[in-house]
Amino acid sequence: MIYTVTLNPSIDFLVRLPEFKVGAVNRMTHDDKFPGGKGINVSRVLARLDSQSTALGFLGGFTGNFIKERLESEAIATDFVKISADTRINVKIKSDKESEINGAGPKVSAEERAAFFEKLVVLLPSDIVVLAGSAPASIGQDFYLEIIQKIKAQGAEFVIDIEGDVLVKSLAYQPLVVKPNNHELSAIYGATFDSIADLMPYGHRLLADGAQHAMISMAGDGALLFSDGKTYFARAIKGMVKNSVGAGDSMIAGFIGEFEKSHDARKAFRQGVACGTATAFSDDLATADFIQKIANQVVIEEI
Repeated sequence: MIYTVTLNPSIDFLVRLPEFKVGAVNRMTHDDKFPGGKGINVSRVLARLDSQSTALGFLGGFTGNFIKERLESEAIATDFVKISADTRINVKIKSDKESEINGAGPKVSAEERAAFFEKLVVLLPSDIVVLAGSAPASIGQDFYLEIIQKIKAQGAEFVIDIEGDVLVKSLAYQPLVVKPNNHELSAIYGATFDSIADLMPYGHRLLADGAQHAMISMAGDGALLFSDGKTYFARAIKGMVKNSVGAGDSMIAGFIGEFEKSHDARKAFRQGVACGTATAFSDDLATADFIQKIANQVVIEEI
């Protein structure tokens, strides 16, 4: 079973208008509301790939109810801890220039944190837990390290897609997959990359430091997979980018959904690239049909 963890989910309220004027009344031409959060995005894409997952985290208030109902309408199992505070709303303005107003997130009590760990006692060695995104300020990013320790105590595997110090510390626990982009990898090791050749030693260093597999996304320059001492490269597919934020989450979903079935890292990478690219070219997360169309264009080569 795949579990996804979203500690600070949101309703993503997307507003579209021709021009956004500060200090004036703006009237939208169209709006959408989606359940947001990186782990939730992974679950939503997995569902489109006919891979089951259970979404974990914290939800509260009418906003939390909206997210739970939307996920269940997409046949996604949920087991969130219900909290007393409201889940946040993020406003994303799509106009001549894109702007975002993100909520800070709810306060999570000690009792609610303890209730989350009780959800993890069901984990089995065959399970994979995806950890992705920010944590509410009331619990902090280091909360992820406590989760990792519990996952490993249960014998399960974990995937981590989190920036900064937590990702570095997680390597000691041998994550199944890490997915920094090239800029994040540069920050981790304090290195500068002028070419793929410059980057490659640091991708392998992620494996030496504990990761079992490492995917490096490079936007328009393609993506790399480091696995079992080998390096695989996927060239970028041309298209109009509409959703760069959800693309990384989709890449994780594609990789994990395939890897759970085949345990073939190269096949999983191909599916990950297809999902990430398809979402990048979509307004929301990519559909199954569009993912398949993109998958037919993905070429993986060993370098």
